[in-house]
Amino acid sequence: MSHHIVAADRLSFSYPDGTAALRSVSFCIHHGESVALIGANGAGKSTLLQQLNGCLTPSSGEVRIGDFPVTPRTLQEVRRTVGMVFQDPDDQLFMPTVFDDIAFGPLNRGVAPGDIEAQVAAALQAVGAGHLAGKPPYRLSCGEKKRVAIATVLAMDPAILVMDEPTAGLDPFSRREVIKLLKNFSHTRIITSHDLDMVAEVCDRVIVMHGGEIRADGTAEEIFADTELLAGCRLEPPFSMQACVVCGRRGVTAC
Repeated sequence: MSHHIVAADRLSFSYPDGTAALRSVSFCIHHGESVALIGANGAGKSTLLQQLNGCLTPSSGEVRIGDFPVTPRTLQEVRRTVGMVFQDPDDQLFMPTVFDDIAFGPLNRGVAPGDIEAQVAAALQAVGAGHLAGKPPYRLSCGEKKRVAIATVLAMDPAILVMDEPTAGLDPFSRREVIKLLKNFSHTRIITSHDLDMVAEVCDRVIVMHGGEIRADGTAEEIFADTELLAGCRLEPPFSMQACVVCGRRGVTAC
């Protein structure tokens, strides 16, 4: 496989009503990188994520996962490689119990029933949710649902984790728990989020999108220090990097 695990080449996409959601987007993501896609609402982030696992087909241009393009003929292999966690965990949890939800993917892939229990247990352990296996998803808190949704993807053993707003809707404790998970994963991670403090903590690289285009691509430190760029894309620096108006220090520590 190529050392570029994900590559987009002049990728464009328009919805049936003519709305141009992506405009000639190009980038490469390497093995093991943790990359954030940030931008205001309507910037094209979620549309781009859906191109990466073949949920949407480009109007023009190409997405490659490793050495092969994302096409209808390669979707099965793409979805073995790319695991997607949706913003709303209820979109992924539909079985009677947590165990059944996590087992669903491996069973449909043809994993032997005798191996399923171990895979489910490993996925739940990875997200610290082993005690939830027998519970119905509708009885879980939002934070628990997020962790279980991640486990449903981990059970498929993907090389790439694609996550849409992983901390959205979480209370502070649950948010910290999800951030710990994201920091500990060794997978290639591609994350969209409006939670820029989480991005600053989890992602080494940030791609800024605006109007369906890439406006900047650099380290998190470089991107978040460019206040003019952020303002032009209707964004603000993470709170942890904003300076106190009184003493000029960054972060939340009182002066």
